[in-house]
Amino acid sequence: MAVTLLNPEGLPEIDVYRQVSIGTGAKLVFIAGQVAWTADGVTVGEGDLAAQVEQCYLNVATALAGVGGSFDDVAKLNVHVVDWTPDKMPQLLEGIARASARLGVTPVPPATMLGIAALDVPAHLVEVEAIAVLD
Repeated sequence: MAVTLLNPEGLPEIDVYRQVSIGTGAKLVFIAGQVAWTADGVTVGEGDLAAQVEQCYLNVATALAGVGGSFDDVAKLNVHVVDWTPDKMPQLLEGIARASARLGVTPVPPATMLGIAALDVPAHLVEVEAIAVLD
């Protein structure tokens, strides 16, 4: 595995991600922001943040599998949520948990969560992009 995740002493431990990732592999993989589309371009979970988060994570996993990787290779995630408010956190975490269960992993690389005004498709509530390191 080319990525080691850790929480250095002196930084808070966050349950849903690690503060630092160390990539030692030879190939960097940049996954474009994934939205809640199926392979056919159909939006999943219209109006349902948890369902859309789940689909975004599944799409990231599909992109990684396409280059011989998995969530274990992810060094950094960026999550963009439309009209973010803290009361949406349980839905966000539910979507991550559902994706984790389906994928059989617990994706906890360093992550940045940003509230944004809108995405290019009004029905999309979230977009997830990833950076991975492969051997």
